[in-house]
Amino acid sequence: MTSGPDIAIPPNADINSAGEAAEKPAKPGRFRSLDVFRGASVAFMILVNNPGSWSAMYPPLQHAPWHGCTPTDLVFPFFLFAVGNALAFVLAKLQDAPAYQVIWRILQRTVLIFAIGFLLGYFPFVYWDQAGELAWKAFEDRRIMGVLQRIALAYGGAALLVWLLARGGQTKWVLSATTLILVGYWIACWWLGDPADPYSLEGYIGTKIDRDLLGDKHLYHGEGVPFDPEGLLGTIPSIAQVMIGWWVGQAMIRSEKNLALIGRLAIVGVHLLAIAYFWQFLFPLNKKIWTSTFVLHTCGLATLVLAAIVFWLDVPAKQGGSFPRLASATRWLLGGVFRFFEVFGKNPLFIFVFSALVVKTLAMFRWHPEGSDRWTSLLPWLYQNVFTWEGVDPRLGSFLYSVSLLVVYWLIVAVMDWRKIYVKV
Repeated sequence: MTSGPDIAIPPNADINSAGEAAEKPAKPGRFRSLDVFRGASVAFMILVNNPGSWSAMYPPLQHAPWHGCTPTDLVFPFFLFAVGNALAFVLAKLQDAPAYQVIWRILQRTVLIFAIGFLLGYFPFVYWDQAGELAWKAFEDRRIMGVLQRIALAYGGAALLVWLLARGGQTKWVLSATTLILVGYWIACWWLGDPADPYSLEGYIGTKIDRDLLGDKHLYHGEGVPFDPEGLLGTIPSIAQVMIGWWVGQAMIRSEKNLALIGRLAIVGVHLLAIAYFWQFLFPLNKKIWTSTFVLHTCGLATLVLAAIVFWLDVPAKQGGSFPRLASATRWLLGGVFRFFEVFGKNPLFIFVFSALVVKTLAMFRWHPEGSDRWTSLLPWLYQNVFTWEGVDPRLGSFLYSVSLLVVYWLIVAVMDWRKIYVKV
């Protein structure tokens, strides 16, 4: 079998890195921390997307209504950051490949993941109408953008820019382009948006662009009006998110696994958080329009989290690492947590898509519970009959339902990892 998807889980071991033009560092060793970080991002994406009831969720498991950032708002940008980490290793393998081959691979994967995302939103292509009959879904009402579509475009845009700007091993042009994207997006939102409130749902220029180019019927309607949180304009700063992740991946490739690497990552993370903190007074943190401050804030946190995981997992004891020095019980507990997330990180795209297909497929098989005239299907029935208890906070049952589903999906990817089955895109 081949290794996991190059889009998100490239082989991390024994590949040449793209060093400075005059010097190429030794081959980087494998970073387990990247699999763990990526896997945790995917696992939490699945967790927050599958509550027992959307009306019974603890506040940290909900998205911010508009401005602000909750723990749940971190999972998607963390995954895009992980895509950037992986990109550093992928492009290192392709540094000597012909230009047409690199561009073709990038475009091919971008189109394929975008198509998977679109078809996933369209699936299962039929629905139950009011007469209780199966009817075909109308294409003219289908949403075009979505989570996987944004991942595809952010990956494709970042990969092309990084390949063009860092071919000589120089990172300064990538950082300059990232800065230009983030500052330019801020200026565009402020200059072209509604002067009264350019960062509101209706005042945001991206809302108008999506409605004009995609059409109201092809947008998300969960906000009560046609508005897509994965819209076209907001995809531009998400490209910068991947590029920052690439830069961090480059830093890992070029460094030995020691405390100096941890220190550099920590400094970068703190600086990104500081810039985001002061900039937010002019450009608020907002996931739904993916503000530049949101990019820097989430990349800063992601860098600090990744640094901590590298410290625990990848820095050996002789270099100052802590994991081998822990008490056996603590080491066993942390090792179990890391292993839990690691297997998600080896098949991230597969398990994300699979988890959505399960929900959509099972929802098509429905029945009337005894004494009720309302339809139900397997997963809602399980929540109502297994995870709902009289006198207990319904949010607890909803959360335990989500965790139970996550454990089932973990069993699947754990078996796949045991059998060395890694889905490649």
